[in-house]
Amino acid sequence: MKDAIDNQSSENAWTEAGSGMTSEVAEFVRGTSLNDVPAVVVENGKKSILDGFGLALSGSVAKSGELVRKHLSAQSLGDGPSTVLGWNRNLAPRFAAFANGVGIHADDYDDTQLAVAKDRVYGLLTHPTAPALPAALAVGEARGANGADVMLAYHLGVEVECKIAEAIDPRHYRTGFHATATCGTFAAASAAGRLMGLDQTTLCRALSIAGSQSAGLRENFGTMTKPFHAGRASESGVVAAEFAELGWTASENILEAMRGFFRAAGGGYDPAAIRGKLGAPWTFDNPGVSIKPHPSGSLTHPGMTEMLDLIRANDIKAEDVAHVRVGTNSNMPNALIHHQPTTELQAKFSMEFCMAILLLEGRGGLPEFTDEVVNREDVQAMIKKVDFVVDDRAEDAGYHKMTTYIDIEMKDGRTVSGMADFGKGSPANPMSYDEVADKFRENAEFAGWDRSRADRVVEMVADFETQSDLGDLMALVRTA
Repeated sequence: MKDAIDNQSSENAWTEAGSGMTSEVAEFVRGTSLNDVPAVVVENGKKSILDGFGLALSGSVAKSGELVRKHLSAQSLGDGPSTVLGWNRNLAPRFAAFANGVGIHADDYDDTQLAVAKDRVYGLLTHPTAPALPAALAVGEARGANGADVMLAYHLGVEVECKIAEAIDPRHYRTGFHATATCGTFAAASAAGRLMGLDQTTLCRALSIAGSQSAGLRENFGTMTKPFHAGRASESGVVAAEFAELGWTASENILEAMRGFFRAAGGGYDPAAIRGKLGAPWTFDNPGVSIKPHPSGSLTHPGMTEMLDLIRANDIKAEDVAHVRVGTNSNMPNALIHHQPTTELQAKFSMEFCMAILLLEGRGGLPEFTDEVVNREDVQAMIKKVDFVVDDRAEDAGYHKMTTYIDIEMKDGRTVSGMADFGKGSPANPMSYDEVADKFRENAEFAGWDRSRADRVVEMVADFETQSDLGDLMALVRTA
């Protein structure tokens, strides 16, 4: 990055370039109204909010959801004002935010931020909703906020999270940090701080406390600890805002300081990616946020979309396939690290499994991502037929795309080929609200809901900003 501040810069240069950065973020959070949020951003946000509700419900019946409930039940926490989705229990805001953050990210089925710069890995910056929405819901419900206030807090959190993720040096992700865990903590603190009505100075301190809790390592991809990251980011942001409100002291320049977040966690950052860019444009408008059509890492989705198209257009049968070659840029195998998966969580980060299951089943939804399916003999055999390699053509396309080349060699000697830069659900091929509603209904059904109850949530989220309070909606998403 031409204008990036790196770790060789002098303290004076570093301080001058970033002067007032944390304060600028706090002012954005404090001073923005819902009238400042464009209609397209509001409508796109509703899709991600509805998606988040559905994912929290499906995540509540995952093994991780069971363990979260067991852990929280053992703490003798007592009742609180904030709903844990999919569980007939209300807890203190921090614990509700934790449980719902884990739930939304449990199946790796939640929305993703799209990178802008060519050296940034597309779809690998952060999952914006998983840390931001639980914090906004938990604090909003506890403080008696209306739908408009909660929606604004959610959008502010997402915007802060995404711009911080875009600004930090790509080294942050490449060397092992999980941006949803790190940048997501600032999202939750921003959303919670706005709903608490924190002033400028107190918001800066809330962001600083959040920065000291910012953590999460990608080595844990393919395990329950990945969704744990999202839950703790949301909880940590709530805790940061609560302590700041009480008068807890902290530095007021945590982002830009020489020993602050950008330098410590990334070694540098690009001030131009965040300075003056909060809400200008809003991330939900440009470059957009991608909603997932499959419960797997976002980097698999262009390939999965193209593979489904090739299967349908050429009437491909699994038994007729001799070999599959999938070629991408070099950063994609850095995240899709499980080449011979044996668990559903590993399969979410396995290009080989994602290709194999589509060839065998013609779909890749929650029922396909289970330990039982992953370990089926035919699935394991098909996985062995898939080679996942680095392709120079994809490398040249840049990391801000997820360019994927597929070559399917048939037993009769034919080769069927295709290429995709983006998958279904991306801004280039977006889901409509109705399509997201269908995904929500599938997730709700997976959690054991009846259709009429799911339809009511779809209707209420469509009018989220008109809700006088969250009571009726949150009552719907508890387990009866």
